[in-house]
Amino acid sequence: MSKNIRTLVEAAIFAALAMALSFIPDFASWFTPSFGAVPLVLFALRRGSKYGLLAGLIWGLLHFALGKVYYLSLSQVLIEYVLAFACMGLAGFLTTPLQKALKSDQEEKALLFALVGACLATITRYILHYIAGVIFWSSYAPKGMSAEWYSFTVNGTAGILTLAFVIISIVILLRSQPQFFQPNH
Repeated sequence: MSKNIRTLVEAAIFAALAMALSFIPDFASWFTPSFGAVPLVLFALRRGSKYGLLAGLIWGLLHFALGKVYYLSLSQVLIEYVLAFACMGLAGFLTTPLQKALKSDQEEKALLFALVGACLATITRYILHYIAGVIFWSSYAPKGMSAEWYSFTVNGTAGILTLAFVIISIVILLRSQPQFFQPNH
């Protein structure tokens, strides 16, 4: 099997894993972290932005196939399910420096690159959710609360919790299995 086909299959598997984790029940309504972000960021750091963006896009599209879309308008769906989920692949922009640091046994530098990649992906995703919250979800804000503050508290909380889970996963995996981030095929 060619490297390209193998990586595409890997992208689909990671997207499916992310989707499976999306079925973990919400324990705090809109404030729940996105557990599916963990495998997507790890995959993007492993394979780079091209495949990471593709896996994120697949994850977003799986929401349609499995009926997990909260639809208000076409533009809202495009922002929150196509762009926002694809953004998880942005972590892959740090793959090359991460892998170079690992090859030269610079574990702390590798960790820094991985964490910056995770922050880039997660923060970008939640900025898109924030924008969608202000534009499309403002009617759900409690009476007297601005749309901006409502979207910031809901999406900010979910984003921080998501980033925390992603960071914990990166630290554990990078320290115990650094070869995960250096595929040889």
